[in-house]
Amino acid sequence: MKKEVSIKKIKSDAEELYRKGDFFCSEAIVSSIKSNFEIDMPEEIIAMASGFPVGIGKSKCVCGAVSGGIMMLGYFFGRTKGGDSKVQKTLELANELQQSFKDNHKHLCCKILTHGMDMASGEHKNQCVAFTGEIAEKLACMVVRELQLVNIDD
Repeated sequence: MKKEVSIKKIKSDAEELYRKGDFFCSEAIVSSIKSNFEIDMPEEIIAMASGFPVGIGKSKCVCGAVSGGIMMLGYFFGRTKGGDSKVQKTLELANELQQSFKDNHKHLCCKILTHGMDMASGEHKNQCVAFTGEIAEKLACMVVRELQLVNIDD
């Protein structure tokens, strides 16, 4: 894993992956984080994020960008053995990420965030591209902070 990353590039890459139609929000976040941090993990980790877009399987519940971000927090900080107390730190970080989004947008619910928008419209896509970049950026900042890595943009 790289010890120095560009948070601006992580955000930009995630937005572009969504904008071009390569991936939806959660997948774009996972792909951008994986490639920019040069994480040695199988490509299937991106596939694991494929069920979260449009509020988890098009149910319009929790924003898929937030879900993808939480998924990657689990990769970096989650536990793999039952009873491991580091789950508490992971929960704290997950709360920080979702609260940041909620502070900026008042809601986590895709249905509310996209209310009145045509799902195929430019307005809807532009908003979701922005949400994807926002979560990728915040997530990258948290990972850099917690693992004491270097943001080369500073």
